[in-house]
Amino acid sequence: MRLYHFYRLLIGLALVLLVSSDLDGHLLDITHTQLFYYGSWVYLILNIIAIASMHRTDHLLPVFSLALFDVAQLSLLFYAAGGTPSGIGNLIIVAVAVANILLRGRIGILIAAVAATGIIYLTFYLSISHTAASNQYMQAGILGSLCFAAAFFVQGLSRRLRASEFLAEQRAADVANLEEISALIIQRMHTGILVLDAEHRVLQANHAALTMIGSETLIGRIVDPYFPTLISHFEQWRNNPSLHSNPIQSALNGAQLQATFVKLQHNNNLQILVFLDDSSLLSQQAQQLKLASLGRLTAGIAHEIRNPLGAISHAAQLLHESPNLDVADQRLTQIIQDQSRRMNTVIENVLQLSRQRQAEPQWLDLKSWLNSFVSEFRSNAAPLRALHLTTKGRNLHTRMDPDQLNQVLMNLVENGMRYSKKLNPQSQVWLHLYRHPKTALPTLEVHDDGPGVPLAEQHSIFEPFFTTENKGTGLGLYISRELCESNQARLDFTPRDSGGSCFRITFAHPHTLST
Repeated sequence: MRLYHFYRLLIGLALVLLVSSDLDGHLLDITHTQLFYYGSWVYLILNIIAIASMHRTDHLLPVFSLALFDVAQLSLLFYAAGGTPSGIGNLIIVAVAVANILLRGRIGILIAAVAATGIIYLTFYLSISHTAASNQYMQAGILGSLCFAAAFFVQGLSRRLRASEFLAEQRAADVANLEEISALIIQRMHTGILVLDAEHRVLQANHAALTMIGSETLIGRIVDPYFPTLISHFEQWRNNPSLHSNPIQSALNGAQLQATFVKLQHNNNLQILVFLDDSSLLSQQAQQLKLASLGRLTAGIAHEIRNPLGAISHAAQLLHESPNLDVADQRLTQIIQDQSRRMNTVIENVLQLSRQRQAEPQWLDLKSWLNSFVSEFRSNAAPLRALHLTTKGRNLHTRMDPDQLNQVLMNLVENGMRYSKKLNPQSQVWLHLYRHPKTALPTLEVHDDGPGVPLAEQHSIFEPFFTTENKGTGLGLYISRELCESNQARLDFTPRDSGGSCFRITFAHPHTLST
């Protein structure tokens, strides 16, 4: 429509320029010069009005009226200019062709019929007053036929273009739908996905990746300050792509992340596709399968082991009470009894794993519950054992099984007391309850002032049967983490710069339903 307006404006200006000069007297019949003069000005003025008032093509009546006016006005100018020799008939054919682009079907053919009828009728009317026009019937008939030919040709071409346009729109809608589905799938994936450019600027990131990194505003920013460990692993991979990198520890929740890198080269633009998988989930599943098998095995042979173990322990106790034993033999019997008790403890712990009951979460006010726990511990504590509690914030609530929380916290406190005693005359443990500034979840930290955990052992302390104590079973921390996860909480180890150890429990939101 805009092109059609521009075309008609140019034709109107050309006609007005023609009648305003001396050329019209040489080109037109002198008797119709005045009619051509006024018709040209009317054509230009009405076209300017149409351009100013008509911009849309979705309404049929204005477009039909414009096309009909254009054909009628050009037919009038055709008559005033002296018929076919003037060349105005060619402008009528162009008007019919454009009208059939904007109008479809029979309405477009109707415009062609009006144009052909006007050309032939005006030629006949012109021949009455001018005998020289009698020779123009052949040319008028050809112009009328060309009007219909232009209409049919343009409509056929427009039909193909509309079909192509419809197909293109349908394909675009399908692509947009697929893109939306793909974006939704990527956002809902548990695998973190990052797209980085050559400068390590984040071009795209799904929700899982942002959660693992601990930031919600990474798009368009360089990832180096937020996750420097990831960049160091990428540099190692770039130098040696066949190298299998170690898991990366998330700074937010301590999860073990396995990073995989893929280079994407588009022309001269280098992009890096990063996949982040929480390997701790796979490790936990593998450990659960292993311990489930171990639990079934232990349950089957526990009876066969504990009966002779009880007999050995009882015999060693009776032998220890014999007056005929010297000090060395009594020491040996004491070793037998101690090791028998240790074996029985291992069996009890493994059986506890296989018989672990389902968690029964309850709504807990952590501040009140911890005050009760500390009061009870202090009332039963031996001398030179101190437990301190500090709380910060309000509405520190969660949903957790109180019995299982008591078991977890007692295990952590006893571990802290035992390690604190190695460096200090008085064993001390600090409990610090607060709301985490990033996750807004209730968090409890258990601190001690012992020797801490060596860096090489920090990744193994939650593995079953891993222990650095001669009398330990290596199941305490593992059971504690399992109990936390069954209540949708998380237990992590965090080294302390001031020395000692820190175990952090991140509780679930109080409105989260545990399963």
